Amino acid sequence: MSRTADSDLAHLFHPYTNLVKHPETGPLVITRGQGVRVYDEAGKDYIEGLAGLWCTALGWGEERLVEAAARQMRELPFYHLFSSRTHPPAVQLAEMLAARVPIDDARVLFACSGSESNDTAIKLIWYRNNALGRPDKKKIIARERAYHGVTVATASLTGLVNNQRSFDVPIDRIVHTGCPHYWRYGEKGESEEQFATRRAEELEKLILAEGPETVAAFFAEPVMGAGGVIVPPATYFAKIQAVLKKYDVLLVADEVITGFGRTGAMFGCDTFGIRPDMMSVAKGLSSGYLPISALIVSGEVFGPIAEEAGRIGVFGHGFTYGGHPVSAAVAVETLKIYAERDILGHVARVGPVLQRGLAELQQHPLVGEARGAGLIGAVELVADKDSRTAFDPKLAVGAKVVAKAQGHGVILRAMGDAVAFAPPLIISEAEILDMLGRFRRALDEAHGELVGAGAV
Repeated sequence: MSRTADSDLAHLFHPYTNLVKHPETGPLVITRGQGVRVYDEAGKDYIEGLAGLWCTALGWGEERLVEAAARQMRELPFYHLFSSRTHPPAVQLAEMLAARVPIDDARVLFACSGSESNDTAIKLIWYRNNALGRPDKKKIIARERAYHGVTVATASLTGLVNNQRSFDVPIDRIVHTGCPHYWRYGEKGESEEQFATRRAEELEKLILAEGPETVAAFFAEPVMGAGGVIVPPATYFAKIQAVLKKYDVLLVADEVITGFGRTGAMFGCDTFGIRPDMMSVAKGLSSGYLPISALIVSGEVFGPIAEEAGRIGVFGHGFTYGGHPVSAAVAVETLKIYAERDILGHVARVGPVLQRGLAELQQHPLVGEARGAGLIGAVELVADKDSRTAFDPKLAVGAKVVAKAQGHGVILRAMGDAVAFAPPLIISEAEILDMLGRFRRALDEAHGELVGAGAV
């Protein structure tokens, strides 16, 4: 084991890691990246099939982003947006975002991560309803298997058990409704549209049971990311939005993963016909090169908040590094590159290659379903294809397949037994086919071992 690995084991506290097993396996030490590949300390290359953490849309080694950061570091390495101060990169980025989002009269509040932006959304929803004289309208609905972050409030929104166990969350005023995964939760004989109708009806029943006067907002990812890359069924969001409008419930779109071309449009909201009141973005905003996120709200949401801040004398919220000039400058350059290189057009051309390749994997004995949109997708591993029977979680089949894929030089992510794909948006058709070929070899190896063990 290298000195870096030894020091890692001695000093680092790893997120999303089995902290007992980590010393046994040791870390994968990544030292550099270029294009869609990263390299470990031994020089082995890996196709980064999840763009890092769904974020490095332009891949590694994009010199324009490096230069944008260097220029801004020399000119104004730090300033803040508190107390009516501002700086050009934050203003320019806010203007560019406002011009792109499907939100009227958009206002932009910067933070450093998706968790922070979603946490801020909760605070603003509560603040606004106090301003409107509705102190009881504070409950927020999220969905089972949703992922919205890991702060105390956003971990409460997140509908994944391992983000809540032993953390004493969820907090009160957060409730959950059903997951829109038709393949897994659709009833026998139920069409996709009928399933969408049922989920919308369940949402309405939940609002009525809680009391419409107490329900303030509904959070949704256009495509559910960490919950397993779950694509909404046809007509789902149209039906959901009709329910929300009926009961004056705000819609918050979590575009942290789906924003900036991932689904084939600028935003997942554009792909699925969503008109949100608020939107959180991060990850692809800077191609992951520097930490930055944003919460974007409509003028209708902003107005009462501004009036309440006027009555109080200050808007008492903000982050030291929210809208950091270097991060903002890199994000501005990232948005320029998306436009100049027609990244959306590129995704439109190569996205079908990924989706066809995933669909072909559905013929594999271990794959129950393949799903996705644009350059995001997943395969669901099952013990029995006909009955859709899941593996015993103790077998950790998804994690084993991902480990084998890593051995073949492709980095992916297992979310239970769903294996996710979200490569850099610059990936070529040949690189997609190479990535899928490496993954198929991993699947074949895992299948052989599972057959030998009598697990399938």
